[in-house]
Amino acid sequence: MTVPEGNTVNTAAHPVATRTPAARTTTRDADGMAVASFLLGLPGLLVLNLVLGPAAIVLAAVALSRGTARRGRALLGLTLGVADLVVMTVLTIANHGVIWSFA
Repeated sequence: MTVPEGNTVNTAAHPVATRTPAARTTTRDADGMAVASFLLGLPGLLVLNLVLGPAAIVLAAVALSRGTARRGRALLGLTLGVADLVVMTVLTIANHGVIWSFA
């Protein structure tokens, strides 16, 4: 099989790189952020929702802005982060103030 100069053939033996190494690293980082947002948002429904909720929201927003391949996971992390803050607000209103005490 002959190929004219300058052209490349995309075969199993000689794959053509579609992304630069920097783009792969950025996508991999964004995928990690999407998973981290999900993993922080989930326990945030039960404990430390004041800390874990906003962290999940920020990580999901950054992952989505960087074009993650795990878009569903990032959206789920975003939803769970918002739900964390809603749970905290509802519990604070239901108990007529904050639940925790430092005294």
